Amino acid sequence: MPKLFEAITKDPEYKPILPELLERAKSNLMVNAVMREAILSDTANALGKMHDVVVDAAQPALIGREIIWVLPTTETLVRFPKAKLGKAHRTAELSQVWITQEKYDTVDVKADMEIKAGAEYSKKFFEDASWGVMERQTAEVGRAIAELETEKILEAYDNIATSDLAGGNEYNGSGTLDWAGLVGFWNRIKAENFNAKALVINPAQLADLWQQDQFIHSFYFGGMADIRRGILGETYLGMKIVVSTKVADGTVYCIDTDVAAVMLLRRDIITEPFENPKQDRYGIAASERVGLGVLRSKAVARGTGW
Repeated sequence: MPKLFEAITKDPEYKPILPELLERAKSNLMVNAVMREAILSDTANALGKMHDVVVDAAQPALIGREIIWVLPTTETLVRFPKAKLGKAHRTAELSQVWITQEKYDTVDVKADMEIKAGAEYSKKFFEDASWGVMERQTAEVGRAIAELETEKILEAYDNIATSDLAGGNEYNGSGTLDWAGLVGFWNRIKAENFNAKALVINPAQLADLWQQDQFIHSFYFGGMADIRRGILGETYLGMKIVVSTKVADGTVYCIDTDVAAVMLLRRDIITEPFENPKQDRYGIAASERVGLGVLRSKAVARGTGW
């Protein structure tokens, strides 16, 4: 999960940029208004307070990170080998078995996507705004970042060609997702020699499943559930159920999240001051730098019409 401001100040990767951020914060109207309204001692505390509000608001909505392999990196490009399994051949001599070595394809993933959101207002706004109002606006920045990230991850799965999915096509239903449909998704991944780790659905499909006794009885929640974020824990099939309104109603994904795709995390969420005096616009912006790539399309089953 994204780091709070105290952790960022101690992170070697972020330390070089902090002096410049804090210098800019000194003249930023929103940072100074937060310092005044929240009764904080200096601009560093005010910027830190705003960053923590952004992160706290983002965390519940970072549902996309539950359905993809997240790999922190300092590189702008990472090359992933994809092993082709070795094959066994029986030779004529002594009935020996000879196994050919593995061969590899590669997938290059670039951390070239910046996801950014901001809150900017006029000088007059900060003259009148209370901390409660500014806190709410700051939180919206965090939620916007998280929602954009989730949308981009789902987009990566949507862009997989139908013929490249598990089973070679979409697994489509006729209006209602039931237990048999859930098992069908699980089986598609299993038939490709992968393990289904997450079923990703819209709340409408969850409502359908809650009508199924087999679904209700299949759960072992333990410490794996986070209902507030839409994580229902695991069924005895080994899949956690992830629920998000960012999933189109009627669309279902079943994913082996260990191998299907990767999100490179080149720069996690950072908050910085923003100002444009000529246009009388001041505020803050939050951003992250990531990269997305599909590694094993056959580790994804997708369906519509449920």
